[in-house]
Amino acid sequence: MTSTASPAGIRRAARTDHDRLVDLLADAFHDGPVADWLVPDQSARRTIYRDYFRVWIEHALEYGVVDTVRAGSEIGGVALWYDLRDPMPEPGDGGRLAAACGRWRHRFDLLADTFAEHHPTWPHYYLAFLAVAPPQQGKGIGSALLRYHHTHLASLALPAYLEASNSRNRALYQRHGYHSDGPLHLPEGGPPIWPMHLHPPASSPTGENGAER
Repeated sequence: MTSTASPAGIRRAARTDHDRLVDLLADAFHDGPVADWLVPDQSARRTIYRDYFRVWIEHALEYGVVDTVRAGSEIGGVALWYDLRDPMPEPGDGGRLAAACGRWRHRFDLLADTFAEHHPTWPHYYLAFLAVAPPQQGKGIGSALLRYHHTHLASLALPAYLEASNSRNRALYQRHGYHSDGPLHLPEGGPPIWPMHLHPPASSPTGENGAER
């Protein structure tokens, strides 16, 4: 996939960005309640996360939309979107994703099963991951990535869906028009997750103007 610049300064990721994007995602998601629940051993978490996100980045570069924002000479933020109007292969062919999770595979399976149970069946774009490099957080990078892709969604009159993993990013998504019917809790004493959806004006997943799920 070639790298193309946008007027907003957002650039579609190239395959040569792969390693940096893996590091960015591993750094951005390293701390937090979900990370503590998924991989309690912090000394192993970064290795597990790098292996896990390596599979996801490869998959998104092949089947999804990977938008990035530069911060100086580095990539400051990334958003991994999937157009789920049509089915696509699962990430990690040949069991690579499961192998990446190591001895914490059970928790990652619980996370995936919980997400799948609540994932909408109507056509939409799915924001699988939105990550900002820790030194660049709080500078509007996440908002810029959301606004950029929301313009595309509006042109298609398509809704969006995501899972917010903490109160801070839930507040970010709320500021950009996402709504949630309330949190769900991950099993085995896990933290809350907020499924959130964004519908374009005068459009809904059911096709009835103004209706929301």
